[in-house]
Amino acid sequence: MTKEEVYSGLHEVFRDVFDDEYITITDATTADDIEDWDSLMHITLVVAVEKKFGVKFSVGEANHFQNVGEMADAIRKQVGPRA
Repeated sequence: MTKEEVYSGLHEVFRDVFDDEYITITDATTADDIEDWDSLMHITLVVAVEKKFGVKFSVGEANHFQNVGEMADAIRKQVGPRA
């Protein structure tokens, strides 16, 4: 899966979870950048990402993502890169 495909899917998930069609994410996006991204929404987000991409994160891994870039890298690591 290409980085662009991962980010396309992540944009869908973020927009759905946070109910905001205008959210734009980058590698550097963190919970501080999205108003409603608290610990409860983080769990909701991780579950939605796992479902969207057919991946499974360990609790430790999911709790330690520092930014969207780390989440995207973890997705690509599980599904395999394509370009």
